[in-house]
Amino acid sequence: MQLNRLGEILVKNNLINRDQLAKALEEQKLSGGQVRLGSILVKLNYITEQNLTSFLSKQYGVPTVNLVDYDIDPAVIKIIPPEVIQKYQIVPVNRAGATLIVAVSDPSNLIAIEDIKFMTGYNVEMVVASEHEIKAAIDKHYDQSASLADVMGDMDLEDLEIVGEDEAVDVSSLERATEDAPVVKMVNAILQDAIRKKASDIHIEPYEKLFRVRYRIDGVLYEVMRPPLKLKNAITSRIKIMSELDIAERRLPQDGRIKIKLGGGKDMDFRVSVLPTLFGEKICMRLLDKSSLQTDLTKLGYEPEALKHFMHEIHKPFGMVLVTGPTGSGKTVSLYSALAELNKVTENISTAEDPVEFNFAGINQCQMHEDIGLNFAAALRSFLRQDPDIIMIGEIRDFETAEIAVKAALTGHMVLSTLHTNDAPATINRLLNMGIEPFLVASAVNLITAQRLARRVCAECKEPEDIPVQALIDAGVPPEEAPSYVCLKGKGCPACNNTGYKGRVGFYQVMPMLEEIRELILNGANTAEIKRESMRLGIKSMRQSGLTKLQEGVTSFEEVLRVTISDD
Repeated sequence: MQLNRLGEILVKNNLINRDQLAKALEEQKLSGGQVRLGSILVKLNYITEQNLTSFLSKQYGVPTVNLVDYDIDPAVIKIIPPEVIQKYQIVPVNRAGATLIVAVSDPSNLIAIEDIKFMTGYNVEMVVASEHEIKAAIDKHYDQSASLADVMGDMDLEDLEIVGEDEAVDVSSLERATEDAPVVKMVNAILQDAIRKKASDIHIEPYEKLFRVRYRIDGVLYEVMRPPLKLKNAITSRIKIMSELDIAERRLPQDGRIKIKLGGGKDMDFRVSVLPTLFGEKICMRLLDKSSLQTDLTKLGYEPEALKHFMHEIHKPFGMVLVTGPTGSGKTVSLYSALAELNKVTENISTAEDPVEFNFAGINQCQMHEDIGLNFAAALRSFLRQDPDIIMIGEIRDFETAEIAVKAALTGHMVLSTLHTNDAPATINRLLNMGIEPFLVASAVNLITAQRLARRVCAECKEPEDIPVQALIDAGVPPEEAPSYVCLKGKGCPACNNTGYKGRVGFYQVMPMLEEIRELILNGANTAEIKRESMRLGIKSMRQSGLTKLQEGVTSFEEVLRVTISDD
């Protein structure tokens, strides 16, 4: 009776009909009872997950919870054993005295609640969450996959047949080596561990006497393991096979992609780059998690005045908005956020990207292929014959692309693009050095924003840090404000892997093309003069943006000095 009680309640309330319930129960029977009825009803499009959760909340008088944005205390996680969590598909979310609050997708499953009461000794209260969110939370907090240490401990290297570095390339031997269980297990563990630790990149690097794996977490590289050197070729070949690359080609760089499915219907993409080095092929994998892509401009870290300028300029019908900064500074996220803001049914948006990192409905995204002549300039020419309103170019690298982009901006199109420069004023001279005339730059460019990503101080272990007043003044804090600054740092705790930092925030220098700056460009001013004038006009430099985040307690003094340079 318990198995189909949910279905009976939904039928009684006219959310599904008898035929739909019968089909769903049949499907559940075919699955051997392993799939929950609610999940099957959602899969068959008989009811949406949101409607199901909302109905159950009202029916049982139980509040709902959004687990996506909910930080669960690790101590609460440990109260219920992982095997019980997996059995009942529930997640403990909070504890208040002798009461344990548990998220469930089916409040009618009272057997699970009674078992947990008996097992833990707590009074149990329910909140309702969608099955998708519960699965994602279980994957995050109760991952049962092998750790890197477990994999290394279990590995029997005597059973592996590995092709030596100086041997002739035998493709069949390489393929056999990549199918060995220890190699497959190790590569899977590396990928899963990187996802679990929220790494942005994985570096697998061969040297003469060692082979190491590093993760970039919150912008900083950490070494996580050193696999045996004799596994170098097998691991490299395994990743190349997963990326659909040529395992026999070890002299030329190659690029590929791995797509894996995680629990809860979530996908993760890895952008793979293979580079031949002196002692073997170095692999860099960038993790692309669309579910964690933040495209809300208000949440990226822009100061209110800077955001106001940025929003105003991207909504103009024509002109150019440029985002600058080094690799890994969040330029792509800023551009995608701008496109998400502009993505309306009334706008024709086309992008030229190398590579396309995330797919967006309603935006025509074009992948560049230099080897067949499809570069940014060629794509841009084609876009102009496609009746565009908004054009995004992944990067302006040369005069040809810059020239077409400027002409497009001057002839009624909004153009978004990136450049690699140190700050916003330096972008002007970069365009001039490419060969664009000063009057064209002054007329076409609406706004330039430069950015860096800094690490956030961990909210779990932050504490005051005593920074000398003179050090703050030397860093750029006005002398009259320096004594009142309260700086924070992270002490280090399990939540942040003892680094003191968790997550990142952007520092932004947003420079709208004001009349005074246009005049300087036309008069041939250099970067320093443009920067001085922009600061006189009230535009924050990158260092000033960082000091604002320091004052707000978002980042540390150490991070401000690490990612920005002095304004002197």
